[in-house]
Amino acid sequence: MPIYIYSLSILNSQCSTAAAAAAAMESATAAQTAAMPRGVAHLKDELDIVIPTIRNLDFLEMWRPFFQPYHLIIVQDGDPTKTIKVPEGFDYELYNRNDINRILGPKASCISFKDSACRCFGYMVSKKKYIFTIDDDCFVAKDPSGKPINALEQHIKNLLCPSTPFFFNTLYDPFADGADFVRGYPFSLREGVPTAVSHGLWLNIPDYDAPTQLVKPMERNTRFVDAVLTIPKGTLFPMCGMNLAFDRDLIGPAMYFGLMGDGQPIGRYDDMWAGWCIKVICDHLGLGVKTGLPYIFHSKASNPFVNLRKEYKGIFWQEEIIPFFQSVSLPKDCTTVQKCYIELSKMVKEKLSKVDPYFDKLADAMVTWIDAWDELNPTGASAAKVANGKAK
Repeated sequence: MPIYIYSLSILNSQCSTAAAAAAAMESATAAQTAAMPRGVAHLKDELDIVIPTIRNLDFLEMWRPFFQPYHLIIVQDGDPTKTIKVPEGFDYELYNRNDINRILGPKASCISFKDSACRCFGYMVSKKKYIFTIDDDCFVAKDPSGKPINALEQHIKNLLCPSTPFFFNTLYDPFADGADFVRGYPFSLREGVPTAVSHGLWLNIPDYDAPTQLVKPMERNTRFVDAVLTIPKGTLFPMCGMNLAFDRDLIGPAMYFGLMGDGQPIGRYDDMWAGWCIKVICDHLGLGVKTGLPYIFHSKASNPFVNLRKEYKGIFWQEEIIPFFQSVSLPKDCTTVQKCYIELSKMVKEKLSKVDPYFDKLADAMVTWIDAWDELNPTGASAAKVANGKAK
């Protein structure tokens, strides 16, 4: 058989298999989640849910049993005159670009426009200890038994249990039910360290880059892996912002999603940039990052050709960005997240501006971000506890 015919037959087979798997997989419905027993809303007064959007938030209906007890911060991207409809019964604040400009003034330049990176404004204005952020095309997934997954509940479990970044446990998360530290694990390290970040995964549409999307247009993730891992110290990872939770007190000032979207030469690297920054800072400060459970159902594949236009520079740049972060060594006197981040911005300006002038601009925006963060989140005796605003 000629090689091109053989290759085509393999591709057709892969597409048929993927299509069948996708047809068999579906998200939980609003009725299915509504039928779930109502458990305790853990950390109800200590956690905000941040959602960036350009559309009406009908997707919240299926999340209602899990999200309704919590406060939502909605960051509207794009046209600020457009009305975003939110289902009744949710406690929320909604910020558009006019609000961002009003609150931050000239410092609003550090918040991306026409890009989901604008979500980090929600992190900045929150006054809660924990943040969960999710995209509006992410639905409730089902576990292998068909039970709807409360993603937020699992994130909370991840954040409240220690991480083990200094020695890998082959039985995955030793603090999970039915697991423990395996033979040979040092007792001196079993206490673990505080968990700063919980990185969840996705069923259905995988988080692929544009070239992989183009090669595997029908591929769907149908594998449910019942595991949570601590990412080892010294190991970077590609963070995805669509199903993410973090301890704002521990790592919030570093959770900046960079300059992306309108007027910038790059897109779709916002969450990965934040992930590389938070990981080197967590490693330096002795904090943990977990990945794995929970899963959400990613419902919609973005256009790979549009994605390629956004990503193509980043695909080249990352071959220099990643070695840069792998080589980062922060000074011992960087004892706070803010100090670490400012020092990192200096390194970005010194090392990565040689790759492209964009990084000089990004380094300046990193400093502006910290200035804005500290202005809205004062510390010390002068800091006042400010409650979140009322629902709009």
